[in-house]
Amino acid sequence: MARGDEMAWREFHALYFDRLLRYLLVVTGGSEENAREALQQTLIRVCRHARRFDREEVFWSWLTVLARSAVVDGTRRRSRYATLLAGYARELLGHPPEPVPDTRQMWEAGLNRALAELSPEERGLLTAKYQESQTMAEIATQTGMTPRAVESRLGRIRAELRTRLLRQLRHEESP
Repeated sequence: MARGDEMAWREFHALYFDRLLRYLLVVTGGSEENAREALQQTLIRVCRHARRFDREEVFWSWLTVLARSAVVDGTRRRSRYATLLAGYARELLGHPPEPVPDTRQMWEAGLNRALAELSPEERGLLTAKYQESQTMAEIATQTGMTPRAVESRLGRIRAELRTRLLRQLRHEESP
């Protein structure tokens, strides 16, 4: 990739695009728009600064640093833009604009509502994996499922959570 090899880029893209997007969705608190924007910035940075790595773990760490930096830069850019617009609004209207809702609180409240809609078994799988940091094998042993079945089930649960959460957030944002 560092030498501009098209096939190397295609291979990189196939291996890391989805993984980076999932990572960025977590980092951005589920904001798909911000995650995709940060992903594009990350890919540009990879093109500009591509180099050789001896181990995949080191390469992934480098990618996550680029991705987190892209998120921070995007957040700063949006903050500056919002501040600029608020300043113009104060100037034009003579009074401060209405406060913007705290997106983090909206996200957390929506997530809690979506989690409450899940069955106790589904919440138990999520708790085991993400709060207790159990491996797929450990969860499989406890539930009597295969590790592959646990992984598939968690994937379906995450997809359902995402759908419910986005539906809730879109509904709350509607006038």
